[in-house]
Amino acid sequence: MYRKPSPQMTITDFILPFSGKLSADNRWVRLAKLIPWEEIEKEYAFMFPSDRGNVAKPVRMALGSLIIQARCGYTDRELIQQLTENPYLQYFIGLKEYQLMKPFTPVALVKFRKRFNAKRLAHINELILAAEAADKAIQQAATVTEQDGDDRDDQNADSGKNISQVKSSKAKQPKDNPNQGTLIVDATCAPADVRFPTDLGLLNEAREKLDEMIDMLHAAGGKEKARPRTYREKARKDYLQLSKQRKPRKNQIRQAIKKQLQYAGRNLKIVDRMLSEGGLDNPLPNRKQKLLAVIRKLLDQQTQMYKTKSHQVSDRIVNIYQSYVRPIVRGKAGASVEFGAKVAISLENGYSRIEKLSWDAYNESGTLIETIERYKERNGCYPEAVLADRIYRNRDNLAFCKGLGIRLSGPRLGRPVANTSLKREEKCIERQDARARNAVESKFGEGKRKYGLARIIARLQETAECVIAMQFLVMNLEQKLRVLFAKIFGMLFRDKNELALSVI
Repeated sequence: MYRKPSPQMTITDFILPFSGKLSADNRWVRLAKLIPWEEIEKEYAFMFPSDRGNVAKPVRMALGSLIIQARCGYTDRELIQQLTENPYLQYFIGLKEYQLMKPFTPVALVKFRKRFNAKRLAHINELILAAEAADKAIQQAATVTEQDGDDRDDQNADSGKNISQVKSSKAKQPKDNPNQGTLIVDATCAPADVRFPTDLGLLNEAREKLDEMIDMLHAAGGKEKARPRTYREKARKDYLQLSKQRKPRKNQIRQAIKKQLQYAGRNLKIVDRMLSEGGLDNPLPNRKQKLLAVIRKLLDQQTQMYKTKSHQVSDRIVNIYQSYVRPIVRGKAGASVEFGAKVAISLENGYSRIEKLSWDAYNESGTLIETIERYKERNGCYPEAVLADRIYRNRDNLAFCKGLGIRLSGPRLGRPVANTSLKREEKCIERQDARARNAVESKFGEGKRKYGLARIIARLQETAECVIAMQFLVMNLEQKLRVLFAKIFGMLFRDKNELALSVI
């Protein structure tokens, strides 16, 4: 059940327990003005079609709490404490007055993250950026109006000039280019919070979890029969004997993997036999059943790789709790392989958009044409230039950009140009493109250093995708705040200069 709250409040409506009022210059107050809460609420209410049950939390409270958490890096419990202590945060999430009670429990944040999946957050991001585009269009219209007024004044002042000269000067102005703007694209990996996987470690962990399931099923059966023998102490000793070695040999690793496969396979057969016998009052809970299915698939993959003497298999499991995580080969200096989601983004006027988020490895060059078409849908025209890495410069992308008159950054295909002046000009353009493309690299650095994009701490796949999408949304809000503060300081600086000139 969802109940629409009263019209959006202002800072003057917020009631404090002491005399005074909230400051309009506070960052959370300014940030609340940048988010179109009413537009987001129209779609959020459709998630609760029933009129029965408990009243759901408003969208401002649900989304606002996730924005605070992503911006400040709080844990779930720490976020509740901060909301209880800070009146500005309470205003940001839509409370009418300051309260000492907790607005919700930390468990509610898990539900909030499930409601705002990556697709919904992408739509909310578009709503926020659409408001930015509308403000920019209004400013451009006002600037054009001022320029038209200045042109009329100039025409009245220069009425004695020859009209043919004015017409000739206007005729020399260049026509507008059908392609406008610059689009920057790149991809990165958002590593998940998982331990570096090894085949031996995964098998040992799977064997231990199967031992726990055997204990659970044996306890549920009333302990009438003796517990099946699993050799857990011997298996643990064999695992530690190799894992404590600094540089074990290949044949030792292979022999240890064989033993752990035998131990885990024996435990799996025991679990299947105990489940098939039935008569259990408390069978395995749903979480254990999902874990059992993952372990079963893990043992099949490890058995296949052991028999074929290979280290590659499709949809390879690297963590039994986060089975959706896949190895992403990046070839970076710090880590050649990362384990997490691969994210392709586009950067336009300092604002980022997620173009593709996948847990499987993919070639980011295949997303370029779709990214350019989305740019056309948003702006009504294709970009004038696309700044991308060399991996994007395949023949399909080059032919697509050439057909639409789009300049794709990077060196041309084929032999080098013999003309020295033309070669120098191309090198200059490449350096300028490389400088401009640093913006997307700095955006990745901002997300990984400040907002936790370097380690996604989430267990479920949908919540992990929500955390990634929320971080890019918060970075766009930060960009809007920087632009807003720059406008304010620019207006103050201009007023001071005008005052100084008037005094002079």
